[in-house]
Amino acid sequence: MLRNTVVGAAFGSLLATVAVAQTVELDDAELRNLVERSYQYVAMYNVNNKFAESRGGWNTVLANTELADHTFTDIARPNNDSLYITAMLDLRAEPMILQLPAFDSNYVSIMMTGYDHYVIAPMSTRLGDFAEPETVLLYTERTQGYSGEPVEGVDRVMEMTGDFVSALMRVMPHANDPERFDRIIGEMQSVELVGLSEFLGQTPPEDSGVDFLAVGATDADIFGTNLFEVIQFAFNHTTFDPSDPLDVAVLKAWEPFGVVPGGSVLDAATAEYDRDRFRAMSETVAAFNLGLMEDPDAVGSILARWGNPKGGHTLESILAQSVIGPIPLPPAEAAYPPITTSDGSTLNSANDYVIRMSADELPPANAFWSITLYDLDQGFFIPNEQFKYSVGENAGYMLDENGGIEIHIAAEQPEGVPAENWLPINRDGIDLSANLRIYAPDLERMETWTPPLAEPVK
Repeated sequence: MLRNTVVGAAFGSLLATVAVAQTVELDDAELRNLVERSYQYVAMYNVNNKFAESRGGWNTVLANTELADHTFTDIARPNNDSLYITAMLDLRAEPMILQLPAFDSNYVSIMMTGYDHYVIAPMSTRLGDFAEPETVLLYTERTQGYSGEPVEGVDRVMEMTGDFVSALMRVMPHANDPERFDRIIGEMQSVELVGLSEFLGQTPPEDSGVDFLAVGATDADIFGTNLFEVIQFAFNHTTFDPSDPLDVAVLKAWEPFGVVPGGSVLDAATAEYDRDRFRAMSETVAAFNLGLMEDPDAVGSILARWGNPKGGHTLESILAQSVIGPIPLPPAEAAYPPITTSDGSTLNSANDYVIRMSADELPPANAFWSITLYDLDQGFFIPNEQFKYSVGENAGYMLDENGGIEIHIAAEQPEGVPAENWLPINRDGIDLSANLRIYAPDLERMETWTPPLAEPVK
């Protein structure tokens, strides 16, 4: 049961201004529909705001110059094969400008998303970018005093769909080449973020400020605590397209409760609803989508849409993306084929496993590949004294004399197995997820290539 007094706002011809006080009953199917269509906004509110909190606030840029370890819990399934540069952009008061250097790396990309979780990846070494410095301006239709006009000295102007945006750069650091690694670190630290006023030498506009809502340790925490106001806040800072089916459907699902673009967050906060029921349904939805990673047929069609912009998703793909791995790169930049077990069981730390690939079976990467181990439920690295979470060019690996490799997931380093090829686990009985990333994949070879299996060690 949900009860709310509504103050509405218009959305083209779809939504009319409403003033309703009513009780709405939701059966399980209706509740699941609302949760599934809301998940992308909940997940990205959690991710983007946690990023901002941990990196000094909005309109900041931070280069991570050390590979992440198990203490990094800002986002599920983080990389351990590349370094991040994270710019957190508040585009309400004025446009923000990223000043990017050239990079001496085999792989660099930048991707951007707001609370709607539709991803754009406008620049990549795959596309020939980052060979020269470049300046990029970002704004939204709500940005004050700017409407997309050219600015002298700015190379690219990009309109975003969200006021609060994470611009995430992945940089292959070439950690096995110390001299090159140090050079790349210097390049990463030279990235700058400035407002348009500072770029033009003008007085910056006054910031009206914003009261952010609490984030959750998990997405389920928001579903069970402050869902209505988080969705209202996200709607107020998102551009919706009245011709986009997913935009229309999510607004239609929330309209009966008065949660519409331009509505009142304070009114949304007064909603009376069964929070435990919403939390439980969000956990059911999350568990179902995590389970898809064990089904290669199901996950194949979903992964083909991961990291796409608006218009490139189904509900199933944007939902799975939000549950399993927020802010993924699009298929042309990275492929994420699942590694399943040879006997069809779920990877579990009660067992050891080996992943074998011959030279001909290695992932078809034009840049590089890695296999990273996580706990299945939360998507965090497995804590271990070796600080070893992935196998790949940056974390280290050793090919055999024939050019193949054996990667061991084990509680103890197996005899004769190089430390580089060992992913340590703890005998705590948790389910695991071995994630394969293929950067700048050879898309033609990917059509016939088969991911390796994890074989239980008897």
